[in-house]
Amino acid sequence: MKVKGIIRGKTIELFQELPVPNGVEIFIEIPDTTLSNPDPNWQQLQAIIGAWKDDQEIGDIFAQIDRERHADLGEPIDFDNFN
Repeated sequence: MKVKGIIRGKTIELFQELPVPNGVEIFIEIPDTTLSNPDPNWQQLQAIIGAWKDDQEIGDIFAQIDRERHADLGEPIDFDNFN
């Protein structure tokens, strides 16, 4: 079961009721990403990672880039008149 909440000092306030009686011991798992790097630049980057994941337009753009990368843009060489 996963539940969301917010920590306030040594108290965790849950956003929903749990089907667990008072006094039952529970274990809380805190994601490593929450603890990792407090650097604001890293936090901003994490917020946008994967933002374009399902964006079809981005897929089209990368397909066009791939076509242009592999296009034959060379000049023909006339080996008969090559000096």
